[in-house]
Amino acid sequence: MKRPNIMLVTVDQWPASLMGHAGHPTVLTPTLDQLARNGVCFPNTYSECPICIPARRTLMTGNTARIHGDRSFDPVARMPPQPTLAATLGAAGYQTCAVGKLHVYPPRDRIGFDDVHLAEEGRPHLGGYDDYDLFLADQGFPGQGFNHGMNNNDYLWRPFHLPEHCHVTNWTTWKMCREIKRRDPTRPGFWHLSYTAPHPPLAPLQAYLDIYRDAEPPVPPIADWAKDEAALPYALRSITDYWSHVKPHHLRGIQRAFMALCTHIDHQFRLVLGTLREEGLLDDTVVLFTADHGDMLGTHGLWAKRIFYEDSARVPSILLGPAGDARTAPGSVDRRLVQLADVMPTLLDFAGVTPAAPMEGLSMIGDARREVLTAACRDDASATRMATDGRHKLIWYPNGNTIQLFDLREDPQEMRNLAGDPALADVRAKLEAALVAEAWGVDTGWIADGKLVGTPAKTFQGQTNRGLSGQRGFHFPPPPQAGADVVVGTPGG
Repeated sequence: MKRPNIMLVTVDQWPASLMGHAGHPTVLTPTLDQLARNGVCFPNTYSECPICIPARRTLMTGNTARIHGDRSFDPVARMPPQPTLAATLGAAGYQTCAVGKLHVYPPRDRIGFDDVHLAEEGRPHLGGYDDYDLFLADQGFPGQGFNHGMNNNDYLWRPFHLPEHCHVTNWTTWKMCREIKRRDPTRPGFWHLSYTAPHPPLAPLQAYLDIYRDAEPPVPPIADWAKDEAALPYALRSITDYWSHVKPHHLRGIQRAFMALCTHIDHQFRLVLGTLREEGLLDDTVVLFTADHGDMLGTHGLWAKRIFYEDSARVPSILLGPAGDARTAPGSVDRRLVQLADVMPTLLDFAGVTPAAPMEGLSMIGDARREVLTAACRDDASATRMATDGRHKLIWYPNGNTIQLFDLREDPQEMRNLAGDPALADVRAKLEAALVAEAWGVDTGWIADGKLVGTPAKTFQGQTNRGLSGQRGFHFPPPPQAGADVVVGTPGG
C-alpha cells in the first residue's frame, strides 16, 4: 500500500480554547476551522508536562518524562537514546525535514531528520546561530531579530519592527513551502512545521494588530479559590509573583496581540496547504495540528504554563487523514483522552510503520483507550500533578499537599473546587490512586501507605529578576556560549 505523506504542525503556547471551531467568540482561525471541518478534533488532548522542552521530547519519542527524563525544563539535556519519530520514519523510507523550533541540545542535533531549518527564539548562547538568524543577516538585519525590545517570557507588546517577510512566522512558512517543492518525488515525505508563536515575545505584524483593534474578547474568569493570593499553592504564588507587573488594564492589549499572532499563523498555514494542493499532495497527506502547551492568559490571575488548569495543559488537536480515510471522518469529534505521547504512534500507524521500541503513547486512530490520564510537571517546590478521567480533574500540589478537584462537564472554567465534596469522594479516591500508581522519581517520597501526603508547605519568598529573564539583546556579534547552569525564563524554585 502506498504510504501517505505526513505533516506534523506544532505551535507554541496556544490553548485549546483559543480557536473559532472551539467556540471562542473573538479569535479568527478560518484555516484551522476548515481543517477541523474536514478532519477529526480531539478536544480532550493534554500536554503531560506543559513546558516547551519536556513536551517536545514527548512529541518526538512517544514517551513521557518517566522515560525521556525531563519534566522540569533542562535546556542542555541531550535527547534520550530512544528512536525518534523522524528517525523511525526515515528508516522506513521517508524523506524527513523539520522547519522552525525543535528545542533540543545541542541545537544542531537533527534528532533523526534528514534536514532541519531552525528558528530557536534567539538562543545562540546554546551553540551557534540558527537558520532564521542567518536569513535576517542575509536580508541586511544581522542580529536584529529581537530589536523590538519585547521579552520571550513576558506580556509586553508592540508591532514587529522589521519588514513583514522577515517575521519568523513568514520565514517558517516560506521555508516549509520551499522544502515541499524540493522533495524527493520517489519517497513519501515527513514534514515537521513548528511555529514559534504565539509564545512571547508579543510582537505581531501591525496588519494583524489592526484586525483586532476594536475587538473585545471575553474577560478571563477568576475563581474565588484564586482571589486570596497568600493562600495559593507555592507553584501558583511563583507565577503571580513573577508576573506581578502585569496589570488588569494591560489585559486587552495582551489579548489582542496574542490573537494577532494566532491569526497570522492561521493565514500563513493557508500557504502550506495551498502548496500541498498545487503540488498534488494534499489528498495523500496526513496533517496533525497541535501545540506543546497552552497559556493561562490571565485566567484565575495566572499567566503562561507549567500548571494543569485547562488553558495551560489542554492543547488543540486536529487530525486530517488521507482523502476518504474513514478513521478521520470529516467534522467528527473524538472525546477519548489524548496526550502528546500519542502523536508518534498515531503517525506511525498511518504510515504502517512498526515502532522500533515500545512507547507509552497510544494511536489516536486505534481502538485502545485510557481511562485516566496522569501528568506531572517539575520536581521542586513548584511541582504539580494532574489526573483526569475526562470529566473530573484532580490537581495535586505536593508542597503543602493541596488538592483541587473540578467537574469539567459542569464547570469547564474550573471555578469551583470540589475536593471536599463528600459526593465525589469515590472520584477523588480513584484519581488519587492513579497518581499513586504512576508515581516515579521524587514523587515516591511524597506518598505514604499508598496515599498522597506531600511535604510541609515551604514558605514562599518573592523573587527579583535583575537580568530580565528571557530578554534577548542585540545578537551581532552573537553572545558567548553559556554554561549548563544558565537557565532563563523559569519562575519559581
